[in-house]
Amino acid sequence: MKTYRSQRKTGFTLVEILIVVIILGILAAIVIPQFTSASQDARKSSLVSQLQTIKAQTELCRLQHLDKDSTVFVAGGAASVSPWTPGPWAEMLIKTNSDYTTTGTPNFGPYLQAPPVNPLNGFAGVEVVPADLNPGDAHASTAVGWVYNTTNGKVWATSALNGFIYNDGNPGDPNNDK
Repeated sequence: MKTYRSQRKTGFTLVEILIVVIILGILAAIVIPQFTSASQDARKSSLVSQLQTIKAQTELCRLQHLDKDSTVFVAGGAASVSPWTPGPWAEMLIKTNSDYTTTGTPNFGPYLQAPPVNPLNGFAGVEVVPADLNPGDAHASTAVGWVYNTTNGKVWATSALNGFIYNDGNPGDPNNDK
């Protein structure tokens, strides 16, 4: 006599699978938004660090060159990220004498390795202004990553969309993203 055993198939039911998918969807909705701003925050941190370096190096450059700015730097303008067209950064990338000449054996500089590029907007150009600016103020120039005051040697960065002066004292300033 044959005995038949009932074989029960085991597995997940459709309801169980749907519950797991819904839970994973809820977790993803909570976690993913926290990572979306991480890259912009990293760019802002990089900008603040780069701005501190530029401020220190321009101050050192002025000090070693008898408190005078390079005529090339003061002219401002666009700059490429390539070392062949550094624009206003040219004399900060090479060794110079105290009068910015390169004859003989220059012993000052270089102050930067390459033209600095603003990580928020990708521009390396410099706008020259005669007076101080306030972080967070509107900025009308386009295609510049940096703003330089020729009177006192202060340097500012421009915001992500170049519409404002970057507020390095408050990276959460909403104008920094404009």
